[in-house]
Amino acid sequence: MTVQIGSHRIGMGEPVYVIAEIGLNHNGDIGLAKQLIDVAASAGAQAVKFQKRTPEIATPEHMKDVPRETPWGTMSYLDYRRRVEFGRVEYAQIAAHAAERGLDWFASPWDVPSVAFLYELDVPAFKVASASVTDLELLEAIAETRKPVIPSTGMSTLDEIDMAVATLGTEKLVILHATSTYPMPPEEANLRVIGELQQRYPAPVGYSGHERGLQISLAAVTLGAVAVERHITLDRTMWGSDHAASLEPLGFEHLVRDIRVIEQAMGDGVKRVFPGEEAPKAKLRRVLA
Repeated sequence: MTVQIGSHRIGMGEPVYVIAEIGLNHNGDIGLAKQLIDVAASAGAQAVKFQKRTPEIATPEHMKDVPRETPWGTMSYLDYRRRVEFGRVEYAQIAAHAAERGLDWFASPWDVPSVAFLYELDVPAFKVASASVTDLELLEAIAETRKPVIPSTGMSTLDEIDMAVATLGTEKLVILHATSTYPMPPEEANLRVIGELQQRYPAPVGYSGHERGLQISLAAVTLGAVAVERHITLDRTMWGSDHAASLEPLGFEHLVRDIRVIEQAMGDGVKRVFPGEEAPKAKLRRVLA
């Protein structure tokens, strides 16, 4: 089964769909967001992903008044969310810049009004954050758009994922295995779950990583992940909650490069003698069959 997003098909036998997760790593700066789009395009990614919230709705009540130290001074968590949130003007610029660089762009809506906001901007797909897997009202609103959907499955049980899949449907679904620890230690990657998800659902399965380094994401590709999402940043030491679990430009470039090498190396599973083996065979094999 394959799913069409923009001009790309996602599924077994198709090139791995690489998503550069910008999320909130733009820190509310449209110039920084455009720089990160450029990083993704230069590395060879197919898509960039953001997050969209209505802060008054998406911020948990118990968090709204919690003080947050920010580059703009101490403010409530709700005011911080307002400070870093992009509106229609900024997303119009993001859409134009992504298109100019040949990238799909979409976002994770965290509330129902944000679904409508993104739908009006004609995103080619919706992402569902791991934290939203159990928000059935949100999932129903996304399902009603009839757009492709990419849910991450971190912090979720199989029963919770079953309910989300039943709500979203599988016709245009790409499921991402994930572990929502930032940054994620290797012992929590649990990559064998990729096979479990492949067997359990009639949908392509990928991987969303929050680890440091490249090895685990590359291993996911060898296990059959058809899409890979990683956070990107200009500098892991920048202020913000996701930068430490993100890849810097050179690291992301190497990730895409190595994914493409693995795609070539996987082959078709048919054992054969390759042309490059003929000369060593003639020189070294003493007993011919």
